Amino acid sequence: MDPNSGSLGNTYPDVTLAIIAGGQGRRLSGVPKGLLEVEGRTVLARLLALAPRFGEVLLVANSPEPYARYALRTVADVVPDKGAPGGVHAALSAARTPWVVAVACDMPFISPDVLRVLLDARGDDVDAVCFDAGGRVEPLLAVYRAALARVWRATLSEDPSLRQLLSRFRARLLPESALRAVDPSLRSLVNVNTPQDLTRYAVTLPGD
Repeated sequence: MDPNSGSLGNTYPDVTLAIIAGGQGRRLSGVPKGLLEVEGRTVLARLLALAPRFGEVLLVANSPEPYARYALRTVADVVPDKGAPGGVHAALSAARTPWVVAVACDMPFISPDVLRVLLDARGDDVDAVCFDAGGRVEPLLAVYRAALARVWRATLSEDPSLRQLLSRFRARLLPESALRAVDPSLRSLVNVNTPQDLTRYAVTLPGD
């Protein structure tokens, strides 16, 4: 079942949905991971099913050509070669809303209810919200205050991990139980990186 098909009354005009499409999947024949397919639709298309709930959609892609048919507003990393932290920074810098939901382009099963839990945990005293599942922070399924962009950029020269960056801001880490309440099997955390993942999650390469 498509996790995006459920109803969710909440809409968030003050939030940008930022899809972080980094480099090509080198372990997956070099295919751009947003074009992997699940149940006949690309992962990117599945994520875009969430778009009507948000004020804007933004694609962060240093090689945007494979995604041209989606006609999305697309930006590249402002600071190159910084991996996922650079991708999130690009989203924060380009956002036209006060908040950004950052999701990875290889996560096919993110549900509206999971995003609702993240967004409902925002507050005046919080700069970022993400899940801590099994002791692992999930910074590419997370909400960030766009105003972090300037300070975030200043730290990129240190090549920090996303977890290190989060430790410098007022981050609210939601426990695994908060995620399991709406996603008992933690499917929203699945990302597809390897040929084994293709089989495990019934994902196919484009054209297969």
